[in-house]
Amino acid sequence: MPAVSARLPVFPWDRLEPYKASAASHPDGIVDLSVGTPVDPVPELIQAALAAASDSPGYPTVWGTAQLRDGITGWAGRRLGAVGLEHTNVLPVVGSKELVAWLPTQLGLGPADRVAYPRLAYPTYEVGARLAGAEPVVYDAETFAAGAAGLDLDPAGLKLLWLNSPSNPTGRVLSKDELRAAVVWAREHGVLVFSDECYLELGWETEPVSVLHPDVCGGSYEGIVAVHSLSKRSNLAGYRAAFLAGDAAVLGELLQIRKHGGMMVPAPVQAATIAALGDDAHVAEQRARYAARRTALRTALEGCGFRIEHSEASLYLWATRDEPCWDTVGDLSKRGILVAPGDFYGSAGERFVRVAFTATDERVAEAVRRLAA
Repeated sequence: MPAVSARLPVFPWDRLEPYKASAASHPDGIVDLSVGTPVDPVPELIQAALAAASDSPGYPTVWGTAQLRDGITGWAGRRLGAVGLEHTNVLPVVGSKELVAWLPTQLGLGPADRVAYPRLAYPTYEVGARLAGAEPVVYDAETFAAGAAGLDLDPAGLKLLWLNSPSNPTGRVLSKDELRAAVVWAREHGVLVFSDECYLELGWETEPVSVLHPDVCGGSYEGIVAVHSLSKRSNLAGYRAAFLAGDAAVLGELLQIRKHGGMMVPAPVQAATIAALGDDAHVAEQRARYAARRTALRTALEGCGFRIEHSEASLYLWATRDEPCWDTVGDLSKRGILVAPGDFYGSAGERFVRVAFTATDERVAEAVRRLAA
């Protein structure tokens, strides 16, 4: 069996440990802006739903309860504009990262197949391809020209195309025209599209659009699946609550495979997901918290010489001082501030850092104070 190091890239966060130690040695403690993990409380109505379902001694089903599927289809219609979704068009999953990492394997991809993802991207797209033994390839999201079905990517052997809007790490949002161009191109070449939309409800300077919107998909879900998570919009990273919506044939195949693998969302988490998707008020409250933190950090970063690019959505600021990213990480760590180096997300990010605004109000205020100093 090949060593893990031969099959997979180095786990990026291990490289950040010395800088984390440096930041932690600051007299006033570390301000960790490196990871986009929620720090605010789980909304009470979701906690109540989880507790009420805690006496669940039997096995849940992989497909989830009918109530959960109702909740997903209802939310997708209301929030994404998806039309005519049936239960066969949705599938709960055990967190979106698990899905991203194992999707190529579950699709049966292998050495003869290629998986494409944006040049600047969440590292797990590449990991998923490598776990399946498929070839990972990158493309430039900017090549989706408005109104034109074109992509600078060889379709030969290409079986899976990842879209990511809003983007992690850049916060870039693809327009309806760009998404439509991607869908048209993929359908012409027989390529399956999975659209990672986990930050869709966190648009700041524009309103992100789902690949399931009829203006994008033409009212047909053939060959397209959207990936959604409750980790960011509902503070449920610890619950591992996520789901897929789109092509019924693709999801039907995944359902059968996941049944064999026992990939079941726990029954209490299913109940919590129903509560979360049925309530918009807690999402608005959380958005307001993030908006205030984002404004404070952006102002402070720009005030001390950073330039912010994209960042019109998501939970991050994509920032640069036009220097190698590790120089920026090192300098900020001396101030007790930890950020993620841009090259974690591809070589195109080597002069950027990703700054999360998921710390508490107190820690964000402390970061602003240190940046101003």
